[in-house]
Amino acid sequence: MADFKIISDSSCDLPANILKQHDVSLVHYYVSLDGVKYQREYAEISPQYFYGRMRADSPYPKTSLPPTQEYIDAMRPALLAGKNVLCVCMTSKFSGSYQSSVTAANLLKEEFPERNVVVVDSLQCTMPQGVLVMEAAGLRGAGRSLEETAAALEAAKLGYRTYFTVDSLDALQRGGRIGKASGFLGTLLNVKPVLKLCDGELFPVAKIRGRKKAIAEIIDMACAEMGGRPEKYRVGLLHADCLGEILYMKEILENEKGVQADLPVFTVGTTIGTHIGPTVVGIGCYPRIEP
Repeated sequence: MADFKIISDSSCDLPANILKQHDVSLVHYYVSLDGVKYQREYAEISPQYFYGRMRADSPYPKTSLPPTQEYIDAMRPALLAGKNVLCVCMTSKFSGSYQSSVTAANLLKEEFPERNVVVVDSLQCTMPQGVLVMEAAGLRGAGRSLEETAAALEAAKLGYRTYFTVDSLDALQRGGRIGKASGFLGTLLNVKPVLKLCDGELFPVAKIRGRKKAIAEIIDMACAEMGGRPEKYRVGLLHADCLGEILYMKEILENEKGVQADLPVFTVGTTIGTHIGPTVVGIGCYPRIEP
C-alpha cells in the first residue's frame, strides 16, 4: 500500500466520518459573524449554527484563509513520520489557500529534502473538492504512488461539473465571488439563477422562473452531462440548510432518472456558505477514476 498523508483545507466539506475513514487531516478556514471574532470552520462553528444565524438576523459573515504556518503544522508530523504528503486545496481562483499551501510545501522541502510534498489546486470547492480527496484516498489504498495519485487528480478535475441554484445572488455579490454570473443580477421576481461550477469558476447557465423548476433544471443538466452513462460518474447532492429539498432531488434522480447518487450528501460549510447563502441546492457529476 502506498504510504502518503492526505491533507485538505476545510472547504472540501467532507463529513467527519469520511475524514476519519480515510485518515484525512483538515486545515481550517476561519469565519466571523461580527467582523471581530473568527472561528475555525467545523472545529469551532457548525454549518447548522451558522445558517441559523444567517436566516435569523442576516449577519454579514467574513472568511479568512488558513495561514501558511497552519499548513506547515499539518504537514510536518507526517514528514517526521517518514511519509510524503498530498494536499488538495480549494480552487486558486476563489482563495489564496493554494498559495499558502505551496509556500508551506516549499519551506518543508528544504527541511525534509528526502520527502516529497505535492499540492493540487483542485479547481473546485465544497463537494467536488471533497470528491477529489476521496478519490485520492481510494488511489492510495489501491497502491498508487503519490505522484501517480496527483497526476490522476489533475486529469480528473477538468471533467468535474456541479450545477446549483440559489434564491438570489446577493451573497455572491457581497462576497465578491459573482464572477461571470454578474449578468444575472437584478433578475425578475421569483426568477432563480442556475449556475455551473467548473474549471475553478462560476458560470451562469439559465434563469428559471420558480425554485421547483430550477431544481428540475439542474437535475436535467447533470443527467445530460453524463450522456446516458451514469455508471461512469460519481454523483452527489449538496445543500446549505435545505435537506428536505435534497431528499426530494434524490427521489427524482433515482425513481425518475434511474441515477443513483452514490456519494454522501454534502452540507456546504461556512467558508463557501458565506458567499452563497443558506438557500443553495446542487448536484454534481464527476468522472470516476479507475484505481
